[in-house]
Amino acid sequence: MSTPTELRLSRSERLERLPFSRQHGRLVVGSGIGWALDAMDVGLISFVMAALAVQWKLDTTTLSWIGSIGFIGMAIGASIGGLLADRIGRRQVFAVTLLIYGLATGAAALSWSVAALLVFRFLIGLGLGAELPVAATLVSEFAPAKIRGRVVVLLEAFWAVGWVFAALIGYFVIPTSPNGWRWALALGAAPTVYAVVVRLGLPESVRFLEARGRLGEAEEAVRRFERSAGVASPESPPAAQRTEPEPVPGPRVLWRAALRPRTACLWLVWFGINFSYYGAFIWLPTLLVASGLDLVRSFGFTLLITLAQLPGYAAAAVLVEVWGRRPTLSVFLIGSAASAIVFGTADSTTTMVAGGVALSFFNLGAWGALYAITPEVYPTAFRATGSGWATGFGRIGSILAPLSVPMLSDLGGNTVVFAVFAVFFGVAALATWGLPERRGVPLDK
Repeated sequence: MSTPTELRLSRSERLERLPFSRQHGRLVVGSGIGWALDAMDVGLISFVMAALAVQWKLDTTTLSWIGSIGFIGMAIGASIGGLLADRIGRRQVFAVTLLIYGLATGAAALSWSVAALLVFRFLIGLGLGAELPVAATLVSEFAPAKIRGRVVVLLEAFWAVGWVFAALIGYFVIPTSPNGWRWALALGAAPTVYAVVVRLGLPESVRFLEARGRLGEAEEAVRRFERSAGVASPESPPAAQRTEPEPVPGPRVLWRAALRPRTACLWLVWFGINFSYYGAFIWLPTLLVASGLDLVRSFGFTLLITLAQLPGYAAAAVLVEVWGRRPTLSVFLIGSAASAIVFGTADSTTTMVAGGVALSFFNLGAWGALYAITPEVYPTAFRATGSGWATGFGRIGSILAPLSVPMLSDLGGNTVVFAVFAVFFGVAALATWGLPERRGVPLDK
């Protein structure tokens, strides 16, 4: 028998009272596998670039465009994907974007020229850019406030898993034959199949369903999580619920007076971390080759550096609930800046790899904290829109960074390149303090 107090709880409050259950685990793993496949695709292009530089004898400008064109697609995809997720649902957009970039990745394996590869990389970016902020929003809207940050960082940790797989494929597959890079990209088509699993297996956001007036579906989703946690559901759903779909505002709402400071700071953090991360890691195997290593040794060291992402995520997952989102994000960004300086001034392969390991640890921990805080900045009605546009603006940094590396390198080698990255990390660390701290606060408050 349900108590009067239980009957008065809203669906969001009923989700908040639940412990972490098997349904939460399925949601994180289900979304995380898609996240890992995304990371594998992004990681693979860095190894493909290093291989094509040798095989197709491409200059640095062409390589820069191969690295950047996908991020142009990601910037557009993130902005459009967020808007669509607030209109048609998080799960729908998640599945469609996986399908788009999975098919495009498979097609990229058949590329017959640089132009064809650039077209396919743009399409891959459209799907990939839309998927990431939508997945983070979906998971955050189911996670109880007391563990929400940790759960979202756990989701983001699947990015490291994908990069590790990319490094393994780069090390074991790409150097084996002239078509090794094609086989590597073909493996990235796996999301095409997984998109079907996502569509059928993951729940839609309860908060989104209520906002759109789909109360029956929202009630069933909450009851599914309550059953999984062993918590009794009310005998009847709450009476006081919205029955008319809530209108979805456009992106201009993000810049109204009350939200303008946090939007500006969020976009600045996203830009800084994108510029420095992708500038460094997209070029990493190529920079190691340029330092005198052969292709296989370069890929081996990149694999070692990539493995450092996992403890970085683990540390961030703990600290976002102990220190809070802002301190954790700021500290990891400062650590990233210091690591970038070590890498850029290294006078030996050992020091360079050590700097790369530290950069990987701190930078990916910062990414985890950033994905934890981003969905908490805006209310449900435009949460995915806000996350998507912040991500999309950040992708401008990821477009510019690979293009800027050859120019910066000409000015002063790795020292100048990584000094610039360190500056962007530092600016992002300062902007972090303009964001709201919502550790332990329900998303509805």
